[in-house]
Amino acid sequence: MARPITHDANLRSRLIEVASAMIDRDGPERFSVREAALSAETSTSAVYTLFGSKADLITAVIADSFASFAQAQHEAEAGGLRALGEAYRAWALQHPDRYRLMFSGAIAGAAHGATDGGSGPDPDPELDALLPLARTLTGVGRVDEGVDLRSTLAVWAQVHGAVSLELAGVAPPWIDADAVYASVLDTIAAVHPGR
Repeated sequence: MARPITHDANLRSRLIEVASAMIDRDGPERFSVREAALSAETSTSAVYTLFGSKADLITAVIADSFASFAQAQHEAEAGGLRALGEAYRAWALQHPDRYRLMFSGAIAGAAHGATDGGSGPDPDPELDALLPLARTLTGVGRVDEGVDLRSTLAVWAQVHGAVSLELAGVAPPWIDADAVYASVLDTIAAVHPGR
């Protein structure tokens, strides 16, 4: 009797990496499951077995990206506001395709209601990524309706803007991106001392 084909977590991760790069390059409309399967050295049936559909694979890319980003933020949280800012940029520079996809208006909403590989829905992965910053700035233990997030979103907007401009390559080539980002973090620290 032949053994059933199994598709493991390594293949799932490889497909997410490949899909992320392709979606970033080609856009979600032109993204091809067949091309992703070829690049990941697997079959299209493996993709459909693991994810269900093209849309579900795109959703998985976004959800997995937010989960990875959130993990980096949670790991940096004990270091305070500057550590969170440094972790934000480091993650984005290490995963520029995922960063662009996470915040792309075209597909960012796909992460809502995504499943995390079978253990249940994760309705707001963005909120988990935001929680370490919110806790650092406001001391709240949750991020939901009724929690004032103005200062949290203002800080997020500052680091997001700096990182997005850097990834877009819009600054003159002689500008030191490290120095610019350090200035952004200095400005934030001045407004939120001791955080």
